[in-house]
Amino acid sequence: MSGMWMYAQDSGYTSAQSLVGFTVEAADGAIGHVDRQQDQSGMQHLVVDTGVWVFGKSVLIPAGAVTRIDAEVQAVRVSATQEEVKAAPRFTTDSETAEHDYLSAVGDYYVSLRRPLAPGSEAGR
Repeated sequence: MSGMWMYAQDSGYTSAQSLVGFTVEAADGAIGHVDRQQDQSGMQHLVVDTGVWVFGKSVLIPAGAVTRIDAEVQAVRVSATQEEVKAAPRFTTDSETAEHDYLSAVGDYYVSLRRPLAPGSEAGR
């Protein structure tokens, strides 16, 4: 699970970079903006305010689901689609970010979304 809770080396993330306020884009469109972020080693994640898109709810996205950070346009891109983000385990309170069972469920969910590599391919999505 720990790999899902760290930014990939090629994501564009730099240590201590604030992503608060950045637009979050799923593979098929915008889903909201970064409301809060956690940079604790092995538990990095974003809390994304979805506005009215998911009935005014927030979603928790593990750092490992981030595919690209573009500081110039202040955007974070994630590998999941909008529907996949909607179907993720529901985030309701900040206290859940300290609950092992909740984090395991979220991490396992996003790991399950990873598409297998094509034969002979070295690149991820």
